[in-house]
Amino acid sequence: MHQRQFVERFADSWSATGASRIEGLIAGYLLVDESDGVSPTELAEQLGISAGSVSSYTRALVDRGFVRRVRRPGERSHYFLMDEDVWAGFLATEQRYLTDQRKLAEETLPFVREGGRAWERVRNMRDYMGWLIDSRLGSEWARFKAERDLQGGRGPAR
Repeated sequence: MHQRQFVERFADSWSATGASRIEGLIAGYLLVDESDGVSPTELAEQLGISAGSVSSYTRALVDRGFVRRVRRPGERSHYFLMDEDVWAGFLATEQRYLTDQRKLAEETLPFVREGGRAWERVRNMRDYMGWLIDSRLGSEWARFKAERDLQGGRGPAR
């Protein structure tokens, strides 16, 4: 598969979750980029999108931890890159979200009628968030990578 095909398919998959396709194009491009950072101009030119879109969507990707903004020594411009293990950063962000949602549910339960339909939904929200937090996805990911790397970097593709 060629880089452009990957970027297009990644963007399609990204947008299938309700996110912006342009954001998916940028994330996909940075995922397979080999440089030490891509300029906003290069992103716009390579992806056929406006400079304004690059600015808006890279800001969103930076805010969610998918992309970092970097500067090169001696240059005033900034560049964008994706960390080697962007997925560990995603898991950390997801853990914060889950923790916040569980806390919200815990704070809400006393204010809904116990045993009612709303109470059941909020209780399930609390317990689902707690179940995901307790699954230790982040530590399991780190364990999986360590095992994969011991096996020469190819590990199970699951």
